[in-house]
This record gives sequence, structure tokens and C-alpha cells, in this order.
Amino acid sequence: MPNPLRVLAPVAGTVHDLADVPDAVFGQGIVGPGLAIDPLDGEVCAPLTGVVVAARSHALVVRGDGRDVLVHLGVDTVNLDGSGFQLLVRIGEPVTAGAAVLRWDPVAVARAGLSPLCPVLALQGRPGAVRLLVRPGDVLERGAPLLDWT
Repeated sequence: MPNPLRVLAPVAGTVHDLADVPDAVFGQGIVGPGLAIDPLDGEVCAPLTGVVVAARSHALVVRGDGRDVLVHLGVDTVNLDGSGFQLLVRIGEPVTAGAAVLRWDPVAVARAGLSPLCPVLALQGRPGAVRLLVRPGDVLERGAPLLDWT
């Protein structure tokens, strides 16, 4: 069994169950288990120490210890074509847990009629391998422990 991988909250905000995310792929955990966070601001940090393996204006994947964690900023935000997002890292770049990786405007996303909920997912993780460290309704600081993945 691999060592537990601690995943941090990439944004400050209120924790939601994935079922609250208005997107079937995220809401049903199809791409992996995790949680969603309703952000309080537009600062985004790396959820773990690792390497950026995918980066778009609205989402990034960080690989740590052979496991990939997706941070997706809002739902259907790909339709904004990068407007209101500032990516601070590139693919292949190493990152440290808690380091700034992205900035965005969740208020503008909501004004555009899109959900600002941010799914944080253990990509291809088995549900039993992910232990949630928080509960829906909890309010977290950016960088607070979110889940452990074994």
C-alpha cells in the first residue's frame, strides 16, 4: 500500500459534496472521488507537492507520488476561453503544496451564470482509497488538509 498522499484545499471556502456540483461527470465522481469547494476568493494554491501534468486557464492537474489530483475552477468555465483566469504555472513545472498556481474571479463566473464550485478530485482514485478529512458545510482556509489518498 502506498503512503497516504495528503491533498490540501486549493481554495478557501465552504466544502460541498460532489453531488452538489451541477455537472454529471464531476457530481457522480466519474473521474474520481473528492469534494467541491465554493470559493471565497480567487487565489488558488497547489493541492500537493508534485509536478504540473496538465494546465488550462480553468483547471490543472498535479501529480505527486504517481497520483494525479485535478483542481477544476467552476463548472463549464472552459466556455470563458480563459477570460478572468491567470495561470501562474506551466506543464512540467514542479510545485510545492500551498504555492500559488492560479488566480481567477469566481464572482465574475457566477455573474456569467456559471457555478463557481471547484471540484478537487483524486483522478482514477478508488472511492475506498480516499479518506475525507472535512465535511460538507465546513469552511476551510486555502491550504487546509482536505483528503488523504492511499
